[in-house]
Amino acid sequence: MTAIVFACLIPSCGSRPGAAIADPAFAKVAGVLEANCVHCHGDNRLSHMPPINDSAELARLVGSNAWIVPGKPERSRFFQVVTFGDAIPGAMPPTGHAIARQDVAILRHWITEGARIPEGRIISFHPRGKRPRSE
Repeated sequence: MTAIVFACLIPSCGSRPGAAIADPAFAKVAGVLEANCVHCHGDNRLSHMPPINDSAELARLVGSNAWIVPGKPERSRFFQVVTFGDAIPGAMPPTGHAIARQDVAILRHWITEGARIPEGRIISFHPRGKRPRSE
């Protein structure tokens, strides 16, 4: 896995919500995850759900035979489930609404460009906004 070396802009970048991430592309990805995924795939997830509570856990989902296939969003299960229509089983989030098109575009671009995750310091993800209600 190729990764980008980054420097935190503030000393506690991995320890609190909204902390600055030096890589602007990954900061956008982190924002999408925090708004749409971390509520259910964070610390309180069910055991069968892939964890997305920090950059180290996210990195474990990246690989040629993994949830996130670098360079291939359409082959990445992670990307597929956020683009499924609400009527398709497994659509994420399971809230009766899809994530915003701009968020889908951010994830597509990130995966297409190699799904790089900054190295050096683990970046914690924290839920933002209302908790999605599963239906």
